[in-house]
Amino acid sequence: MARTVARADAVDHAGLLEFVRPRHQMILSTIRSDGRPQMSPVTGGVDDQGRIVISTYPARAKAANLRRTPVASVVVLSEEFTGAWVQIDGDAEVIDMPDAEDALVDYYRSIAGEHPDWDEYRAAMRLQGKSLIRITPTQWGPIATGGFPADVAARLDEQDG
Repeated sequence: MARTVARADAVDHAGLLEFVRPRHQMILSTIRSDGRPQMSPVTGGVDDQGRIVISTYPARAKAANLRRTPVASVVVLSEEFTGAWVQIDGDAEVIDMPDAEDALVDYYRSIAGEHPDWDEYRAAMRLQGKSLIRITPTQWGPIATGGFPADVAARLDEQDG
């Protein structure tokens, strides 16, 4: 049985966005005040300008961290834990209400499409005082998949062979 060989496929910006758009499970990494990383599992999307968008509350650690140090990294995961993934690094901003309202509509659309009642959605976002994180990608790694290094897979296949 052939072993799965790990891959790391470099992509341009368009290829990155094509990979990310259908994937919404992410790990967001920000920088705490003491310099250590703070990571949060989040749901995210891609807006029309190619930025990663994540909804949050203004008092969350990730928002406070980004206000202080406006850079972030995001690992975008596939539905299957063993599926392809990519790390994106970028400049970040936090947008609060009332400025976040239209951006939160765009965020929702990027993940779930059209809402059955946009007035209701907007009212809920205002009531909750939601904020939006936007990350502009400045660099990214290859789209990676797990598996054996090619030489190890070949040796194991020969052994089984």
